[in-house]
Amino acid sequence: MAKNEIDFSELLDLARLRTDCEAIVKDGALKQLEARGALLPVLRKASVEGRKKARELLAKDGSGLACARRISWLQDQIITVLHDIVVAGFHPEGKDIAVAAVGGYGRGTLAPGSDIDLLFLLPEKNSDAMRKAVEFLLYVLWDLGFKVGHATRTVEECIGLSKGDMTIRTAILESRYICGSAPLVTDLETRFDKEIVADTGPEFIAAKLAERDARHQKAGDTRYLVEPNVKEGKGGLRDLHTLFWIAKYYYRVRDPAELVKFGVLSREETRLFEKADDFLWAVRCHMHFLTGKAEERLSFDIQREIAESLGYQSRPGLSAVERFMKHYFLVSKNVGDLTRILCAALEEQQAKAAPGLTRRVISRFTKRLHKIPGTLDFVEDRGRINLADPDVFKRDPINIIRFFHVADINGLELHPDALKRMTRSLSLIDQTVRENDEANRLFISMLTSRRDPALMLRRMNEAGVLGRFIPEFGKVVAMMQFNMYHHYTVDEHLIRSVEALSEVDQGRSAEIHPLSNTLMPGIEERTVLYVAVLLHDVAKGRQEDHSIAGARIARKLCPRLGLNPKQTELVVWLIEQHLLMSMTAQTRDLHDRKTITDFAEKVQSMDRLKLLLVLTICDIRAVGPGVWNGWKGQLLRTLYYETELLLSGGFSEVSRKERAKLAEEELFQALGDWSQKDRRTYSKLHYQPYLLSVSLEDQVRHATFIRDTDKAGQALATMVRTDNFHAITEITVLAPDHPRLLSIIAGACAAAGANIADAQIFTTSDGRALDTILINREFPVDEDELRRAGTISRMIEDVLSGKKRLPEVIATRAKSRKRNKTFVLPPSVTLSNTLSNKFTVIEVECLDRTGLLADITAVLADLSLDIHSAHITTFGEKVIDTFYVTDLVGQKVVNENRQANISARLKAVMAEQEDELRSGMPSGIIAPAPTPTPSRKTKASA
Repeated sequence: MAKNEIDFSELLDLARLRTDCEAIVKDGALKQLEARGALLPVLRKASVEGRKKARELLAKDGSGLACARRISWLQDQIITVLHDIVVAGFHPEGKDIAVAAVGGYGRGTLAPGSDIDLLFLLPEKNSDAMRKAVEFLLYVLWDLGFKVGHATRTVEECIGLSKGDMTIRTAILESRYICGSAPLVTDLETRFDKEIVADTGPEFIAAKLAERDARHQKAGDTRYLVEPNVKEGKGGLRDLHTLFWIAKYYYRVRDPAELVKFGVLSREETRLFEKADDFLWAVRCHMHFLTGKAEERLSFDIQREIAESLGYQSRPGLSAVERFMKHYFLVSKNVGDLTRILCAALEEQQAKAAPGLTRRVISRFTKRLHKIPGTLDFVEDRGRINLADPDVFKRDPINIIRFFHVADINGLELHPDALKRMTRSLSLIDQTVRENDEANRLFISMLTSRRDPALMLRRMNEAGVLGRFIPEFGKVVAMMQFNMYHHYTVDEHLIRSVEALSEVDQGRSAEIHPLSNTLMPGIEERTVLYVAVLLHDVAKGRQEDHSIAGARIARKLCPRLGLNPKQTELVVWLIEQHLLMSMTAQTRDLHDRKTITDFAEKVQSMDRLKLLLVLTICDIRAVGPGVWNGWKGQLLRTLYYETELLLSGGFSEVSRKERAKLAEEELFQALGDWSQKDRRTYSKLHYQPYLLSVSLEDQVRHATFIRDTDKAGQALATMVRTDNFHAITEITVLAPDHPRLLSIIAGACAAAGANIADAQIFTTSDGRALDTILINREFPVDEDELRRAGTISRMIEDVLSGKKRLPEVIATRAKSRKRNKTFVLPPSVTLSNTLSNKFTVIEVECLDRTGLLADITAVLADLSLDIHSAHITTFGEKVIDTFYVTDLVGQKVVNENRQANISARLKAVMAEQEDELRSGMPSGIIAPAPTPTPSRKTKASA
């Protein structure tokens, strides 16, 4: 909507406002302070009602720019009326000052919660009375609740300061007269244009682009964050503002549409600029109205409401909020395209102007072209690849792909002029190009490059080439997933996965995941692995399972990319099973033989196992910062080694009983410096599950811990160990056995703010529980983490001993956390008797909340189920917890009615919207217990 088409009269009865304000001060009876107080309700009412009307009109016409201009106009009127009242009633000298809007407000756009940036211009001969007029006006604006950024200067001061301060220069560039002495603003604009802008275009452009790059770097240097900053983020409003500042400064224009006559933007690109500006303003205005403040981060908790406000509807495979966010990221990408086009035009213009510029500028912009060996279509221009002539792409569309390949093998940056021409040539990439053998060979060469394949893929994606060349990839460009687990859009995640694979391939990840780093040099099917990594999530956003749909896409696409039938089937299998290893490692008991045999049956070969391991690592690492940790790496390594034994025929044929006996003897020998009595006592303390699943090193450490506790006469003790590499802190609890022990420990951890990653549960032969709780590490320094772990241990001991009541401490913790209302996930419960030969496996899936694990384990205790092991996995806002259980006599739960009851009880506790406090939970369990509880005793001896 053009500015002159907006009807501002709906916002405010300006004549009525002026009359009401003048009536307050007309008789001069009120003092200044009293007058300020009397003016406030009148001006506040005008502001509130005007903004309310602007919000209604935004909902009606959907134009963000119109809304921003309405609010700017409304603010102008309030300031003008206030200025006139000050001059008429209190400070007549105020007529000689000028009030100008600067910054974004100077462009005539203002978001509902944004600061109001004002410049008060004083004549060279000014007085204290003028400054008092400024103070009066500012005090009223502050009292109205506005955040006012302001400066009071003469024209001479503005010119002087803008010479050495690029921020001030930018603010003055966008100055706009509001009220007061108009000649002062005119004088500033004339002198600024003559004394500051003239001949300083390159300097200003370089500063603004450097400022933009630093801002992008601070924000993570990607526009594909799933909670983007609409104002400051890459591809956001500030990037559009930067383009406008540069255009206005260099081309002396006041409207982006004027760039068409300079040949900078086409009419279509100008419309793209206007549409992007309008859309981003609409999002920003909705954000401010919705939150009631200057909120610039498009966070999960407001995305759904904004999508609804903007009229998005759900479609098969994509929710309304995901469709809205995809549109947002596509607009953000368009901003990047416009940036490249403008930069190319600027460089071309400045190169033409080089004879009249300084030597420094000449050295930067003079054409210095060099031939690139092996090609006549491209040239090197100061370390950047450019086109030898304007028709390179039109003459041979394969050159669009060849352009990136030549850049890759020669290590060249991309010239903005070439990218501008490429953006305008995307329609040349048709089915003929896609099926061209040479084009596909070049693409695979880049994908599997030993240099930096992710960099080239990202550049192809930014230019719009990747999505055109592989349309299936194009469908996930800018696609976000509405959850807290994935930090990036799907296309960015896939490219980051390739980046992680390249690190492994180049041997640069030995410290992060040593096993894959060791295996990678021996993997023969590099091409298969790179293609599978690039395409593993390419079917996201469809109604069917993305793994199955992705495998079908791969079966069709791989032959086109030049893969033979064997390679194609391997890619298909990897994509279809790309979640298998991750989910098995994180949600299954890796010490249960059935887990390994089931996994090995699906993998079937060592080649597949190696490829799947590397793919899984790259997938997890590319999800987002902090998602990958050493504990997940350890789980994957354990699964790999156990499966390797089975696939290579290395599993021992010795019976479980004999292996447990051998482990007991090894522990006895390892306690060699102890007395014979202690060696016998503490080596015979454990049952088969412990002896077969705990390493000898940990068995010795546990034995020492138990003996020390016994010597101290303690009924309860905890032991802490940190593990920086695995990003896990281990808390071992020795206590009298109790059916609710795990529930109470989990509750104590929740109360202390600890996230449990896993739990190893064992019972000793003398009726005590030896439970090891693994919690996610929080601090990088061991001393800090040990202090935190000590606090958690004390909380566990206090709850177990009855010093603190668990319902109260959990309630305190829950109150301090904001309940998540953003995501909806129906609770799910699955019971299986086929995943383990000995245990019923219960898997629950629901939204995470404080005290959830304690509640679930308490329900399992109420149901007389004995938990053998627990595996807790968190995916953002979602948790998948798996429990290996038996009934009180050590048998699987096979009765269908009982299974249904278990499922119903668990769903009930998971569905609670508030943390229910369990009144029946015991306050302490340290009092001498009766005979060891049957459930733990039976389980341990099973």
